[in-house]
Amino acid sequence: MKNKKIWLMILLLGLGVAVFINSIFVKQDAQPVIINQTAVPPLPTLDPEKESRGEPLYAQYCASCHGVGLEGSPTWKELLSDGSLPPPPHDSTGHTWHHSDELLIRIILNGGDISRNSKMPEFKNVLTEDDTIAILEFIKSKWGREEREFQWWISVRPE
Repeated sequence: MKNKKIWLMILLLGLGVAVFINSIFVKQDAQPVIINQTAVPPLPTLDPEKESRGEPLYAQYCASCHGVGLEGSPTWKELLSDGSLPPPPHDSTGHTWHHSDELLIRIILNGGDISRNSKMPEFKNVLTEDDTIAILEFIKSKWGREEREFQWWISVRPE
């Protein structure tokens, strides 16, 4: 009987140690974040392969207007003489992160809405949707956590 108690204590101790080690070294499932009273799935991790693929695409197709450092035009909020707006920044100081992935992909592929003062050209004959997603992954890598979380909320919220 005494041996059974010792083995039971050893077993329980072993289980305790295993649970402790698991809590330290094994990433637990993330819980949904609540944003504006809406449960949002956990923020996905950026894909390093897409990000590195998107960086040269951004440099080739976007940087000439939106800046090498994603800084946009310093006067991006001021109307030009033709009534259009200069290219906005894509870093955390701009408003790109206020839009869903779906809208951003549509704008890149189909161009900006002229009625909303945009001169953004279309890239659907130059970039694939996968190229566009890679560019967005690169842009998102330059945002802070709050901007990424908000943009994720915008992308996944129910319509």
